[in-house]
Amino acid sequence: MDYEALRQLADSWGLVYLFLAFVTVVAFNFRPGSKETADELSKIPFREDEPHGN
Repeated sequence: MDYEALRQLADSWGLVYLFLAFVTVVAFNFRPGSKETADELSKIPFREDEPHGN
């Protein structure tokens, strides 16, 4: 395959792949019952970590 064929493949099927990945991520976040998981995950940076043994 030459460069032009690979570029054409990426232009068409790459766009389809990235669109499907985007739709999957959005659907995963808006599925029923995901609010509790999202709330828990959003608090991770604010959790109190135990200090390392220094």
